[in-house]
Amino acid sequence: QVQLVESGGGLVQAGGSLRLSCAASTRTFNSYDMGWFRQAPGLEREFVAAISRSGSTTYYADSVKGRFTISRDNAKNTLFLQMNSLKPGDTAVYYCAAKNGLSASRRYHDYDYWGQGTQVTVSS
Repeated sequence: QVQLVESGGGLVQAGGSLRLSCAASTRTFNSYDMGWFRQAPGLEREFVAAISRSGSTTYYADSVKGRFTISRDNAKNTLFLQMNSLKPGDTAVYYCAAKNGLSASRRYHDYDYWGQGTQVTVSS
């Protein structure tokens, strides 16, 4: 069982930045591919970014490419999401997720463990 705890959300003006963190309670963090997803009110949970267990491969949703950066520190069992040039459309609850298997994924159903989420609100 892996427990994931997100932090770093908050209220920011459009054009601003936030850095989300996700702390994992496992000694084998480097055996999990990781992802960030988000869910806005009334909408389905959507893929944001994913990273392979070594950090060598990353994937991004088109809507965040060039603005968001996913990274991980396997020595500290922590996943990050650096969000720059934020827009009101980025407002959502952001979730980190971990998956077993062989590769990072954009698919929601591929992930085995989820955090409780952290709210990000971008004002115009």
